[in-house]
Formats: sequence, structure tokens, C-alpha cells
Amino acid sequence: MTKASMTAAILAAKKAKHLTWAALANAAGLSEVYTTSACLGENALPAAAAARVATALDLGPDIADALVEFCNKGEAASTISKEPLQYRFQEIIYVYGPTLKALIEEKFGPGIMSAIDFTMSVDRVADPKGDRVKIEMCGKFLGYKTW
Repeated sequence: MTKASMTAAILAAKKAKHLTWAALANAAGLSEVYTTSACLGENALPAAAAARVATALDLGPDIADALVEFCNKGEAASTISKEPLQYRFQEIIYVYGPTLKALIEEKFGPGIMSAIDFTMSVDRVADPKGDRVKIEMCGKFLGYKTW
């Protein structure tokens, strides 16, 4: 089974069962962001978590097996997304990427933020001018080596 067909089956079952990503993450015993990413084909789950997600969705072992398989990250993404929300994140990087790089290097030195040793959360924050999206990313700093 491909990651694409796995994702299609998961999305159909999630919709049919009226489940949220939070409910699936709770079943997996993992974070909402990571579980969602795995269900969308961008990460792999441990076998026990994959089995719990498949069970919550009333899907078979073929889905659990596919959830465990490693993936080619970003393979399904187009070069420049036309989907408005995804494009806005690219726009944020275009506009604030140099700022983030400058601030991180000023505080830590030359290096990068890991997307491997990394966590992320997405929350809704009430605001009288319109609810806000709060995204928190926390990645290990990896300094460049000299030799």
C-alpha cells in the first residue's frame, strides 16, 4: 500500500466516524501534530501506535503496516503550493526567513534548528478582533562544525 492510498483511506474513515485529529492522537498516545503528519504520509508511527490508530478508524492491518513504513518526506508537496494556507507559510519564510536566521545566529551562533529533534503544537487563542492561530516550534540547535 502506498502512503497516498493509506492517507486516502484514513481521511475517508476519519470523516465517516466524525473523528478529530486530537482523538486519533489520543488513540496513538502521541502528539496531535506528529500523529496527523503520519496519517498524512509525512512521518511513521511506532507499530503499537499505528495499530491503535487503525483500530480507532476501524481500518485493517494494511493501514497499520503503512503507518509504520518510513516515508520520503515532502514527496507529495509541489514546489510552490497553490493551497492558500500552505502558501502563507511559504510567504512567512520568504518574508521572515532572513530575520529568523539572523536572530537564531545572533543568539546561538552559526547553525540550524533541527526538524528531526523537534516538536510543534497548534492552538487556538481567543481574541476580540478574531481568534488567533498560535504555532509553537521547538527544535534542537545544531551548530555548524569546523574542522
